[in-house]
Amino acid sequence: MAESKVKKAGAKPESHLAMVRRARRINRELAEVYPYAHPELDFRNPFELLVATVLSAQTTDLRVNQTTPALFAAYPTPEDMAGADPEALEKIIRPTGFFRAKAKSLLGLSQALRDNFGGEVPGRIEDLVTLPGVGRKTANVVLGNAFGVPGITVDTHFGRLVRRWKWTEQEDPEKVEAEICAIFPKSEWTMLSHRVVFHGRRICHSRKPACGACPIAPLCPAYGEGETDPEKAAKLLKYEKGGQPGQRLSPPPDYPGLPAPARPAAADA
Repeated sequence: MAESKVKKAGAKPESHLAMVRRARRINRELAEVYPYAHPELDFRNPFELLVATVLSAQTTDLRVNQTTPALFAAYPTPEDMAGADPEALEKIIRPTGFFRAKAKSLLGLSQALRDNFGGEVPGRIEDLVTLPGVGRKTANVVLGNAFGVPGITVDTHFGRLVRRWKWTEQEDPEKVEAEICAIFPKSEWTMLSHRVVFHGRRICHSRKPACGACPIAPLCPAYGEGETDPEKAAKLLKYEKGGQPGQRLSPPPDYPGLPAPARPAAADA
């Protein structure tokens, strides 16, 4: 049975240097576990990724992916979306929840792109965060995955895992971002974000992590908070680790799992 090497250290506190070394080793091992880690939102261009990321708040990427084909068929460009009828827009995005607030953000950001940026999504964080409904998390998603600009994306999964691993004690996303950026080289920031989120969704769950099936258990100070029995832990695995579909309708070619279902289940409609 795996046992955390961090816990074995006993009463002696872990030094900052030791934490940095452990963090970088976790990143290397996650890179071997998830070489195919990627954004789990379907998109074909920066505008689609920006819109999908705004819609992803308080819902699953799967639900967004099931909603955006109709959305982008109706409004393929910022100019098209800027002129959308609010009620028609709300009706399309309703399955993602908080649809009135999200529709207001989509209309606002589309109008800003049309009026201030020539209908193009800007490639600078300073510009992106001026758009309605766009904060640093959304901006870093767009920059890292549509423009190749490195960034740390501090979503719910990322924040809880880096705190669970004792990389930071911060709760504020911007402070978390700053502290994690200081641990890793800039070239790792975007892929690190994907790997941590993948691990959080598949193995290191919030309420019942699958500790007994975790490949980085020996490096985890929180080992034992979840199920440690390997057979029981294996039953907790999700998505491709559990033999189930992922969240993307159109996953990358190297994704080892199954595409997500194109339509919501009847119970969720």
